[in-house]
Amino acid sequence: MPELGLAEYFSMAEALGIIATLFVILYFSRKQTQSLSVDIQTKVLNDLDEKVRKMAEIIVEKPSMQKVIYNLEKPSDELAFAFYILFICSHAYAMHQRKVLNEDEWTGWLQWMKNCFKYGTIGEHWKLVQSEGWLNPDFENFLNKEVALKPGPKLV
Repeated sequence: MPELGLAEYFSMAEALGIIATLFVILYFSRKQTQSLSVDIQTKVLNDLDEKVRKMAEIIVEKPSMQKVIYNLEKPSDELAFAFYILFICSHAYAMHQRKVLNEDEWTGWLQWMKNCFKYGTIGEHWKLVQSEGWLNPDFENFLNKEVALKPGPKLV
């Protein structure tokens, strides 16, 4: 068996170092790719939400436009605004699920949603439309279990 000299040991260490470096690069590039994928999905979701928000703004300005997507005998300003609020809450929930909102931001949004249902009339509108599937089913389940509880006392 031939003996290895100092140069051969350095050569093997260099090769191992290169291989280890390639594995580290592969690991971090894979994590970066996954992060980029979530960022792209979040951007697409934000773009879609912006379109829904614009549609809701149009309906709030002209309640008669509700008939295009929800044919009621008498369009309601309150129902249009309730849908607008629900879409905003749905988007906040989606951003929380994707870990875009930190826990403090989410806690604030969650409390805001609970207050809307507790002190406002959005809970009544929610009872009317929840079975019609306008929102993400996961978000609808969340609303029913965590937010849309018994109404509280009115603020003075």
